[in-house]
Amino acid sequence: MTCDFSKIAPALSCRHFRCHRRVIEITSPPAILRGSSGRMACTRPFGPKSHRRGFFMRNRLSAQRSLLSVSVATALGSVLLCSVPLRLAMAADAPVDTAQPTAGTTTTGTMGSNTRIVQLKGVVVSAGVETAADQAPTQASLVATQPQSIIGDRYIENVAAATANYSDIVKIAPSVADVDPNGPGLMESQFLSIRGFQNGEYNVTFDGIPWGDSNDFTQHSTSYFMPQDIGQVTVDRGPGSARTLGNATFGGTLSVDSKDPDQTMSVNPFLSVASFNTQVEGVRVDTGKLDQYGGTTAYFSVKNLNSDGYLTHAGLDRQNFFGKIVQPLGADTTLTLASNLTRLHQNVSLGATRAQIEQFGPDYGLSADPTSQSYYRYNYDDITTDFEYLDLQTKLDGWDIGDKLYTYGYRHRGYNGADPNGEQPNGTVYGPDNVPGQRMRMDYRSVGDILRLSHTFGPGEVHLGGWADRQTNQRLQYEIDWSNGGALNAVPTSAAVDRYMSDSLTDMQTYAEYQWHATDKLDVTGGLKFVNFRRTLNAAVNQKTGLPINYAQTWTRDLPSLDLHYALADHWSAYAQWAKGFLAPNLNTFYTIDPSKNQVVPEGTTNEQIGTAWNTDGLNFSLDAYHIDFSNKIESRKIAAQTMFYNAGGAIYKGVEGELTVALAGGFSVYGNASLNSARKKSDDSWLPNAPDRTAALGVLFDHGPWSASLIDKYVGVRYGDDGQTERLGGYSTADLAASYVFVHPLGAVRDATVSVKVNNLADNTRINALAGYTGQDGTPLYWTIPERSFELDLSAHF
Repeated sequence: MTCDFSKIAPALSCRHFRCHRRVIEITSPPAILRGSSGRMACTRPFGPKSHRRGFFMRNRLSAQRSLLSVSVATALGSVLLCSVPLRLAMAADAPVDTAQPTAGTTTTGTMGSNTRIVQLKGVVVSAGVETAADQAPTQASLVATQPQSIIGDRYIENVAAATANYSDIVKIAPSVADVDPNGPGLMESQFLSIRGFQNGEYNVTFDGIPWGDSNDFTQHSTSYFMPQDIGQVTVDRGPGSARTLGNATFGGTLSVDSKDPDQTMSVNPFLSVASFNTQVEGVRVDTGKLDQYGGTTAYFSVKNLNSDGYLTHAGLDRQNFFGKIVQPLGADTTLTLASNLTRLHQNVSLGATRAQIEQFGPDYGLSADPTSQSYYRYNYDDITTDFEYLDLQTKLDGWDIGDKLYTYGYRHRGYNGADPNGEQPNGTVYGPDNVPGQRMRMDYRSVGDILRLSHTFGPGEVHLGGWADRQTNQRLQYEIDWSNGGALNAVPTSAAVDRYMSDSLTDMQTYAEYQWHATDKLDVTGGLKFVNFRRTLNAAVNQKTGLPINYAQTWTRDLPSLDLHYALADHWSAYAQWAKGFLAPNLNTFYTIDPSKNQVVPEGTTNEQIGTAWNTDGLNFSLDAYHIDFSNKIESRKIAAQTMFYNAGGAIYKGVEGELTVALAGGFSVYGNASLNSARKKSDDSWLPNAPDRTAALGVLFDHGPWSASLIDKYVGVRYGDDGQTERLGGYSTADLAASYVFVHPLGAVRDATVSVKVNNLADNTRINALAGYTGQDGTPLYWTIPERSFELDLSAHF
């Protein structure tokens, strides 16, 4: 049987491509080596939604995505149909290609750490022997100086959902728990906890750039990067060294690193269909190495995601573009330009009461009743974002110099019913039955620069550098009448303004650090970082007080760090770390009549931790223990759509963590991780909210020839939803199953085609797993539940 693909989809026909999956044999133990591929995924329902869902129609109908969907689906379907009879006789353990890899390296992980992760690009499938490091979903580097879990592109492509956010990817790691109630990546992460630290208490970077909202240092997980462009995520469970930059590094750092362009030209269409009427389609195009332009490499990808979501009427539409250009400028200089653009529309639920869960089911989110404040057309967000950077890496007179200039912006238009869970009765100034609601706007932009310099000096290296960032933010909110076309709900209308604010945050951080090679096995690194935060607020209507204010305040701190790293053997290392951490107060400390009298003081930490890592072909293992003395801890609780903050005094975080992968015969391996965690107040020894007492994961992995499969179960222990050990939440587990097969050279112009099947929440556990907040009228608790079992089919090819 033969197929002429060029006649089926000429626009996608290309004679260059790269393989989707690869196996790498390595002999040097310290580094983790991974291939990188551009998976394309898609999602559509495998069965009808619950009868409670009803009929959900988005404003933009299927015609909007038809051209891309039909082109991608036709191309992939034709390739796969043609390839099946050609590949049925292929032996699973037969060598399929002997081409040599083309390598490119990327420095990733926590900014300023000693970790160097090497990623190999464009390696073809081979029948080499799988090592524990090859198959490990998470692992530590032998050169790390603090506890970490590195999650490579193999896990992201083969196990994570095609819709996943970085928050869904990292939840496999020890001490990490994530709440994503609408399905993977189909809603912003509601709680992402690391050792009990919550969003806003740890750092998140993209390609080494700290990012987030300046008002509370949090991130919007659905608003920026998609998994098809993520090559690796590193969970650094520690403050890092003086070189680690960001607003909240003491709680750890999530380092999200993008994929690099390939050396070979390729076109990679991808399609995924999944439960909840979910679909992802897209294409990635690599230019390959352009010798005529000095070795330029680049890739560009576009993705479209549509889903109804697990929760009723909680749909999401998301479009994303990512591009990256790497330009060599001589032997020692490289210039990289990257851009990420996202447009997002999502219907937003605030959770459900127990009565609503019992009456409507665990998937209750919003309603289709236009007379209700829970009507989905009254509860939605429209968000557009951009993220760009220009990265220059060079060498000059023995100095390694890196300078990264960047900007990112976030534009949010949000709408909601006044009390979507039904306790506040209808009624506005226009009529007793009119539906009250709110509309808000938040627009911000950050502009910043990171400069790093390193030079050999005596028996070691000196590291100098700094970070400057300024974010300006405008935040507005109004009371409105949905029954009257969104008219302002007050007399006079000026009284409908809840907030009208302009604020800014200016960060200035500089550091000096020396890494002393005391012996050929021992490194001692000491450093000092100077931190300066300055907040300003100019508001015609301040949040909470409703009064005008013009106020500014500056906080500074010196943060020392010291770590020791010892190479016990070529495959075994140990480390110890001591460091200070600091977090400037949230903008909400300015929501008073006179902030100068505010008693809330900055949070600070003293971090102490030790650990060890082991990496051989048959065993990949790490173990660590930590103790964090947290002073002036600030906590929050949610009342309706408002988040309120308070000072919880001091707290102690402590625990032990470990992860293990053992390679067995025949391509099988066993993976597990576990943590015992404690996060308690000093005052009464009570647990802090949303801090699990333990986590664990256990799985079986298979990778041999064209086959790859995994079955992994993740457990999250007991935690409390609110302060004072109230709203106790029992432990829960979810098991995920994934399997994929690679067809190698199925057609003359096609290098590979991949089919993947994934099942999330195999046991269909839909119990309550988080406190979402409280209703605005009566303070009734709201909850999130685990999304029901879901299925996904992914198709991908390289030309």
